[in-house]
Parts: sequence; C-alpha cells; structure tokens
Amino acid sequence: MKSPLEDNFKTGYVFHKIYKNHVLFKGHPESPERLTAIENRLKETGLYRELKHISPKKDPMESIENIHSKNHISQIKSIPITSTVAAKAVSGILGAVDAVCRKKVKNAFCAVRPPGHHAQNSGHEEGFCFYNNIAVAARYIQREYHHQNILIIDWDYHHGNGTEAAFYEDPSVLFFSTHNWYDYPGTGDPSKTGAGEGNGYNINVHLSPGSGDNVIRKVWDDKLLPYLDNFNPDFVLISAGFDSRKEDLLGCFTITDKGFSELTKSALQIAAAYCEGKLVSILEGGYNPRGLAHAVGAHVKALCEN
Repeated sequence: MKSPLEDNFKTGYVFHKIYKNHVLFKGHPESPERLTAIENRLKETGLYRELKHISPKKDPMESIENIHSKNHISQIKSIPITSTVAAKAVSGILGAVDAVCRKKVKNAFCAVRPPGHHAQNSGHEEGFCFYNNIAVAARYIQREYHHQNILIIDWDYHHGNGTEAAFYEDPSVLFFSTHNWYDYPGTGDPSKTGAGEGNGYNINVHLSPGSGDNVIRKVWDDKLLPYLDNFNPDFVLISAGFDSRKEDLLGCFTITDKGFSELTKSALQIAAAYCEGKLVSILEGGYNPRGLAHAVGAHVKALCEN
C-alpha cells in the first residue's frame, strides 16, 4: 500500500556513497564530511523519510561530451578515483532530471560532489570542479526532453564561470548568478551580458561582502523576475552553493537558513508559473559542514512543502 504521500508528489533526493570517495587532499574544505553533515541533518529533522531516493543513470559520458571537449574528458579520466566520482555525480543529476521530467517526483535535490559550476575545458580541476554538472544537465534536458528554454539560477558565493562560458552565446539558457565578483575566480562582471544571439541572456549581479537575505531577494525581484515572461523557462535548475551562507569558510555573505528557504520558495514559484514545477537543485559550494547542513535542511524542507 502506498503512503499517504504518493511518490510523484515527493521531492527526489540524489546521494550515493561513492560521492564520499573523492578527496583532493587531507584537510581540504571540499571534503566528504560535507555530505555526511547533510545526511545527518536530513535524518535529524525527519526530512530524510519524506524524500524519494533516486538512482544515478548508468552511463553519463555521452551527455558529458555535449559540454566538455575530448581532451578535457581524457585528462579528467586519468585522475584515479576522482574521475569515477565526478562521472557518478553527473549520473545522479541526470537521474534526477529523468525523475522530474517523467513525473516520478515533483522536484529534486542532488547531494553530489565534486561540485561543477567552475569546470570548463581546461583539462584539469578548476575551483574544486571537474565536470560542469549543471551545464551537462541543461543540455541533457534540451536534447532528451525537448524542453528548450532552461533557467539556471546560481546563488553560490563564487561566480559560475564555467556555466557562463558554456552558454554565453546561447539564447536558450538564461544564466542568473549572484556572487562576489572580486573573489575567485575573478569573473562575473555585471557588464558581461552574453554575446551574439545570447546577448541579454547572461545576468551577473555582484553582491558586496556582508550582503544578506534582503539584498539578495531585492536583486531577484529587480534583476531576475522581469526577464522571465519574455524568456518563459521550460525547466529551472539551481546551482545551490551554500558558501553564500553566513559563517562560511570561503564566503563573506550573511544569508541565513531562512533566506535560503525564501529563495527556494521563490524559485519554486517561478517553476510553478512557467514550467509545471519542473526544478532540480544541485549542490555546489558550502564549506562549514554544520552551516551547510542547516542551510540544505532549510532548502530541502521548502522543496518538500511546495
């Protein structure tokens, strides 16, 4: 007998134990402990039982090749352990996309690592990233499900330069990023709005150190929402970087757990208004494990309550 909450009304959750196998070096802030803290928090709050667990797809390489060059993939494949974990992270995200598009869940959160939004085609790790998870997901949605217009919201403290580069001339992807322009990777100039047919579809917003809930919400209202009627997104993807939370080791914004809950609700409202609620959120940064876990808990609770 089904539980009162049918699976297709649940929030999907992607996690695999292999995601903890990748270690850049001992003591690195992008550590397996990040996922341990998230899982413990979801269990403490009871949210874990409310989630529909999603299995990764078997082989993501064809989809990865739609974003990354053969040389980049070859170089990443040469890295022991990490190459397998990075590919499995993409697999998990594609599994989440499948589940949402096939209406097996209402939306999904992907607790994956390594993160992805800095990855380009350099042939090596950039900003702790190896494959650009969210960019691969966007192309997969377009090719597999023919959802043409993809909205990517990136609230990580650091600019998603790899995602921007992937779609800079592409009017089918609206990339909206809030970040500290002057921190790593030094990109995200608000004057960079796209090129060619993609001009106007790249929205960079610099936030000053100390920026918190009210500042980022006003930016959404002023800089994102006015674009949506014209763009009319078919799917919403979130680069959910929680290093923009207060007290993070590598960020200096002051967004609270309540702030992330409100951002999540706003993203859900966008998805409901334009694309029948289709939304997948993908973990990026967040390097204070306790703070990360609490922020993710607030985020996932908002996804579940939608």
